[in-house]
Amino acid sequence: MSDLRVGLGYDMHAFAMGRRLVLGGVEVDHPLGLAGHSDADVLVHALMDALLGALRREDIGAHFPDTDQAYEGASSLDMLRTVAAMVAKDGWRLVDADCVLVLEAPRISPYRDAMRTRIADALGVAVDSIGLKATTTEGLGATGRREGVAATVVVLLDREG
Repeated sequence: MSDLRVGLGYDMHAFAMGRRLVLGGVEVDHPLGLAGHSDADVLVHALMDALLGALRREDIGAHFPDTDQAYEGASSLDMLRTVAAMVAKDGWRLVDADCVLVLEAPRISPYRDAMRTRIADALGVAVDSIGLKATTTEGLGATGRREGVAATVVVLLDREG
């Protein structure tokens, strides 16, 4: 029987003026970006936390602290590549990632394939290993009030060899 691990990640960022909206490593056309120390890509942040959880390591804040100027404005995809290297170094491989973006706007469907491709490339896996959906909260809560974007990700890792 294979040695399997599951990881769950969650992140949420508030909208902010004067910033680009980056989701899944793709710049999305929207008048507001997300507040954060890096590019604030909630989707990739949730994915990194899911992977780190499956590895039984600390969260992304411990690995990429917002007090470190090296990560100011940093590409979350670059940080994801670092986490992917940790996965490989620890002898694991990503079998599957299922990702959910929670937001009222903008619509994600025009960007979905590009996001999946960018994430898969950063992880060194096939695109069909990356699932991505978007949903709304029907006007409820912070995302429903269009205050920000949330993401939840679950991953499945398999021990290499």
